[in-house]
Amino acid sequence: MLLDYLQHRRDCRFKQDERVRRIRALTAYHAPFSPLDREIINKPIEELVQEVHKDPSKAADLLHTYGKVALKAHAKTNCVTEVLIEDAEKWIKDGSINFKGPLAGIPVSLKDTIDVKDYDSSVGVTCNVHKPKTEDGVTVKLLKELGAVPYIKTNIPITLLSFESSNDLWGRSTNPYNSKYTPGGSTGGEGALLAMGGRIGIGSDVAGSVRCPAHFSGIYSLKCSTGRWPKLGMTTSMPGQDGIPAVYSPMARTLNDLFYFTRAVLEKGTYNYDYSCHPIPWRADVVKEYKEKKTMRIGVLRTDGVVDPSPACKRALEMTEAALRRAGHEIIEINPPEPYEALYLASRLLCADGLDTVRGFFRTGEWNDRGVAQMRFYAKLPSPIKYLYYLWVRYIRRDTLWAGLLRDWHRTTTTEYWALIGRREAYKRKWWEYWQATNLDFIIAPPNATPAVPHDGMHDAVSSCGYTFMFNLLDYSAGVIPVTHVDKTKDQLPAGFNIRKLNGIARGAYKLYDANEMHGLPVGVQVIGRRLEEEKVLALMERVEDALGDDKFKLLDVD
Repeated sequence: MLLDYLQHRRDCRFKQDERVRRIRALTAYHAPFSPLDREIINKPIEELVQEVHKDPSKAADLLHTYGKVALKAHAKTNCVTEVLIEDAEKWIKDGSINFKGPLAGIPVSLKDTIDVKDYDSSVGVTCNVHKPKTEDGVTVKLLKELGAVPYIKTNIPITLLSFESSNDLWGRSTNPYNSKYTPGGSTGGEGALLAMGGRIGIGSDVAGSVRCPAHFSGIYSLKCSTGRWPKLGMTTSMPGQDGIPAVYSPMARTLNDLFYFTRAVLEKGTYNYDYSCHPIPWRADVVKEYKEKKTMRIGVLRTDGVVDPSPACKRALEMTEAALRRAGHEIIEINPPEPYEALYLASRLLCADGLDTVRGFFRTGEWNDRGVAQMRFYAKLPSPIKYLYYLWVRYIRRDTLWAGLLRDWHRTTTTEYWALIGRREAYKRKWWEYWQATNLDFIIAPPNATPAVPHDGMHDAVSSCGYTFMFNLLDYSAGVIPVTHVDKTKDQLPAGFNIRKLNGIARGAYKLYDANEMHGLPVGVQVIGRRLEEEKVLALMERVEDALGDDKFKLLDVD
């Protein structure tokens, strides 16, 4: 055990020293931003691609600019893991990248889990160190064929099961708006980098992992349904977990970039690269229909009935609702199938093994996310003790919601697992029938009950993920756009607010809410379509942002 721990510490030092060496070697990337850099950052992606089509040597200028952005973002937020820039310079010159493609020269950052030849996909654990991949993963191959330039990999939480991005191997990432807070997770490094000037990134989402960073860090993301985006060529902390499948999905600093990037990838035909992708080409007719539709029926999910949205998140939702009303759309108060049922089912399916698999990658003494550690603690409690605790929560505290999660929180038998799958499918059918009956065009909802959480806050807020997790269970397409910022005057808790009256899940979230401390943090809104409606959701995100008009979110200035 001691030798295992010492090896863990050596590997942490090795990777961190390697990162420092790679960054120091990039001397040309440490200069202040030039007028050309600022022009590139602010220029529409379409124009950048056209310039590279005409002169492929301009791809080096784009890499130089976004390499500088990445190093500055990392210096402030610790968002970078693997630095690919030196190899990216070679790829630009040696013909590895197709500069006739629709993403010609565009630098794209990658979640640490995405495989790149000659680099580790550590996933934040040291047992994956010194295991460089022997070939590019499918996503990287696809990007290069489209003309994009992978240049950076970004930080994640250990286990990938947290809205914080921290681990022993790479350290803790911080929110670019407030260093006391997290940029989100599990694709949190992407959130920080894109907020600080990065262009486009790719993450994955199993409970909100591209939508939460968009909400916490003030960027844009789209969670695809399973089968639209490639998933091969990735490394995970939960191999074989398919009760709530993880989906890889796009993220961007601007909505225009998100739309352009997603269209370029889907037009290429992801099903030509990954057997799990459906043979569904990009549907321009759907985009046209929803860009032109004059009046839409929009459902508003005001609360999931588990954790009511905090004042800041409620205000962002109401701003969006008011903008859509002014644009002439019909707002529908919805009462969908019980959201708590979704949280219960999704939590049990995702953690059906009692978190043994993710824990199996740890070395002796390796730090665990506090929220995941708490979930594993409850899963491993002896049954008699757990039952007594359940009785106390259920009948003494009279907290049926928290008690319901605790009661069945254990490693699941095959019989129980099949029953959960049956309940999941029945729940999906209820939602399908509800949507058919209400004839909604889309739904708006908070992405989370609160803005970004402070560091180590997931210990208390670990179960406060229902607003995103539900749509993973349903496999619906959903995007997040930033709307506003926390305002210490407008977003105070109401007079007489009593946290003791909340259920245990809500109490954990509201324990962290402080409008004074959170002042200035981004707040987003979630735009939700049905399964495999990526084109529609992107078009609707544009309609929502257009409706906001002058209230449109102001991006973080690039220093």
